[in-house]
Amino acid sequence: MTATLETETKSRLEWAVEIARQAGDVTLEYFRNPSLLVERKGDDSPVTAADKGAEKLLRERIAERFADDAIVGEEYGQTPGTSGFVWVLDPIDGTKSFIHGVPLYTTLIGVLHTADGNVESGTTQLGVIRAPALDEVIYARRGAGAWHQRGTGEPVRAAVAPDRPLAEGLLVTSEVGSFRKRKSGQGMETYLELDQRARLARTWGDAYGYMMVATGRADVAIDPEMNLWDAAALQPVIEEAGGVFGDWQGTATVHSGEAVAGNATAMREVLEVTRGK
Repeated sequence: MTATLETETKSRLEWAVEIARQAGDVTLEYFRNPSLLVERKGDDSPVTAADKGAEKLLRERIAERFADDAIVGEEYGQTPGTSGFVWVLDPIDGTKSFIHGVPLYTTLIGVLHTADGNVESGTTQLGVIRAPALDEVIYARRGAGAWHQRGTGEPVRAAVAPDRPLAEGLLVTSEVGSFRKRKSGQGMETYLELDQRARLARTWGDAYGYMMVATGRADVAIDPEMNLWDAAALQPVIEEAGGVFGDWQGTATVHSGEAVAGNATAMREVLEVTRGK
């Protein structure tokens, strides 16, 4: 990383951590509110005023400091930029959990850098995963490690679990039913094989599952469906915590529409199952 890119990403990470907290506070105003209204988007996924309000705040705060940066968000699409930096936003990752009052939802902010202005060629530079209802955050930028903070405590260096096989570890995913949607028709078989190999499998998923991997509480997180705004914040956090992040073929990317992450030993075993499926 060049000195200029390092300086630019450092300033953006500091701002990303701050505005993720602010956006998380917006979501808490609606969390477990019995009057919360749920709408359905074109793909039948749910959206609430909390999703929309949090993303609007993020966009406004980014424009205040980095007006030349592009933005891609789940709720309001893409805003072009000229700086080469792209902010990727998911105001509430785990909206279904949020709606049902489950505190494992998160606010995600990732920043990519692209030399040609094409988002799909962008490489992840930093990521923030904030769990507002748990007052927990993990953040990372390339070359600077991943840092985990609970409440007002001091941030501590985050690290994946010591390398151990899946038979001794915890596997997490977001939704078992999503494996049935794999075009190959082998998605459910893949999940069932991994479930059988793991010591324990749970649906403590969405981005919180990847936070669990990055802090050593889970060994593998896997999802057969992943949008850019779901993945962009995860890759730098996992990799800076010493883990492996990529698609089901083992490519380190956030652009494949799927994801798997974990410690190196467990990941080798998982990729034996997922490659080609």
